[in-house]
Amino acid sequence: MKKEKEKNKKELPQSYTAKDIYVLEGLEPVRKRPGMYIGGTGLDGLHHLIWEVVDNSIDEAMGGYAKNIDIYFLQGNKIKVVDDGRGIPVETHKQTKKSALETVMTTLHAGAKFGGKSYTVSGGLHGVGVSVVNALSKSLRAEVCRDGLLWAQDYVRGKAVAKVKKIGQCSKTGTAVIFEPDSEIFQEIKFDFSKILNHLREQAYLTRATRINIYDEKDGMKSRGFYFDGGIVSFVKFLNKAESGPKQENIFYVGKTSGDIFVEIALQYTGDIQAKELSFANNIRTGEGGTHLTGFRSALTRVLNNYAKKNGYLKESEENLTGDDVREGLTVIIAVKLREPQFEGQTKAKLGNAEAKPAVEAVFNESFAEFLEANPQDAKMILERAILASRARVAAKAAREAVLRKGLLEGLTLPGKLADCSSRHPEESEIFIVEGDSAGGSAKQARNRQFQAILPLRGKILNVEKARIDKMLASKEIRSLIIALGTAVAQDFNIAKLRYHRIVIMTDADVDGAHIRTLLLTLFFRYFPAIIEAGHLYIAEPPLYRVSKGKEIHYAYSDAEKDKIIKSFKSETGAAIQRYKGLGEMNSEQLWETTMDPKTRTMRQVKVEDAALADKIFDTLMGEEVEPRKRFIQTHAVSVKNLDI
Repeated sequence: MKKEKEKNKKELPQSYTAKDIYVLEGLEPVRKRPGMYIGGTGLDGLHHLIWEVVDNSIDEAMGGYAKNIDIYFLQGNKIKVVDDGRGIPVETHKQTKKSALETVMTTLHAGAKFGGKSYTVSGGLHGVGVSVVNALSKSLRAEVCRDGLLWAQDYVRGKAVAKVKKIGQCSKTGTAVIFEPDSEIFQEIKFDFSKILNHLREQAYLTRATRINIYDEKDGMKSRGFYFDGGIVSFVKFLNKAESGPKQENIFYVGKTSGDIFVEIALQYTGDIQAKELSFANNIRTGEGGTHLTGFRSALTRVLNNYAKKNGYLKESEENLTGDDVREGLTVIIAVKLREPQFEGQTKAKLGNAEAKPAVEAVFNESFAEFLEANPQDAKMILERAILASRARVAAKAAREAVLRKGLLEGLTLPGKLADCSSRHPEESEIFIVEGDSAGGSAKQARNRQFQAILPLRGKILNVEKARIDKMLASKEIRSLIIALGTAVAQDFNIAKLRYHRIVIMTDADVDGAHIRTLLLTLFFRYFPAIIEAGHLYIAEPPLYRVSKGKEIHYAYSDAEKDKIIKSFKSETGAAIQRYKGLGEMNSEQLWETTMDPKTRTMRQVKVEDAALADKIFDTLMGEEVEPRKRFIQTHAVSVKNLDI
């Protein structure tokens, strides 16, 4: 491994001058159609500006030129990103007749990543780079330390104010970019510090031995720093920190080059039911996978089947383990670095390079087979849980088919407890999932029978976080819900058969209600993620208080709102306050008016923006380990909102 590192170091390209900057097209369209370049002008697009600037610094780190990246949140919505890389060239560019710095900052698709040998790998090639950040910023300043001199240039909405100027001397090298997003483009400029920390932590894991520091001057100079000498092995440990049950003792790791592609893979099996597969190409998260993930999956299944039959875990006559069998409980990071990544879609969600598949297969096939031979106890743990998953799959298939048969038989009658709506048009139909007969009775009386269905559940449903599908399908309450939804489940799931396009979780505003809501959210997140992704899942928000005085009646959804209503009365004396502890305490008119009437109700749509983070939180909150859950609650208790105890 040491020789390989030394070899790679010798081959690092040295050229990085103005002649290495290649121009492809102009910048004009960016301000007119920003959504085409950053995905939208909402909060995701706003944060994308930070990613683009940081990506340039990450590219320097991946090339071996930078070791430190600092991100500052300054007053007035300004962001400053500083690295100790080579510094953007400032001499005159032959093609544009401007400085190379101005060319990079004001021309779309201008940079050293489109030609020459300045970058072996880059994360920003499919993206749009710092020029788009410049175009969408009210102001931007670039400072470059290079060849002992400090240079600077200022821009306003993508246009240079003056030529690049020498402003002093410096002893190091690097680039600093300070920008302020344009309020003419972004209606809301509000940075999510937690989201930014998660993204930068991930980048630090993927860029081994690079220090990333974050400073928030807007909040009393709060700071955080990330540095992981263990790289993606440390990433796997982080993801599995909250996992319960047995774990593979030795984490597998390989980092090798196949052809022109560097492949890194780290994996560990745990006692969890779910699999965590995170794939990256040039440090860009490929949420929809791609050829590198396909190559890994096929190699994993092949290697484990070969080992199982060679060592007597499976007889030659027995059925092979499937991909689902060998991925149960797996946590894996697959990261490839290649010169010209081809991503599918503007959001870079899927890698399309055909050569990545055989490269990953070749590297993983050989290395993982050697790992199993060298670590027989780990191999035994992995194979035994895969075989257990195989047997559970057979049992689950029988259970699932039983539910489907029952669903077909009951297709016309549906569960007896379901009060269905008259409409047979899913797009206008909605189902309220409520707890208990009392709330169910009130909801049935309050509803509009034309488009609103009611399904009462008895007690708390099974916690599916650590349960296989056969155990889940043994739950009468969950079977009723699956049949009512009409989509089936697991491999048979078909969202086109969903009978209601609004599924509303409506529970009491107390501890038990919150627990039931969490159990239902866990069920949908684990077994019906497509319903969440399609925007069909909602949480009802019934009021906590009814505040009345004379003929005036108001409903309050928080203590603060209740106090505000009381203060709005000419005299606070004589105000009647009713605290709702359960939906069953409301009469049907009140429940309709406050919680079920589309014209007046308040509902929250359930969204999962970061599936990996959500997965980790569900593991922590719904898993078997008490200590991680306790630490999570203690850490976040101060910032919790919308919780009534």
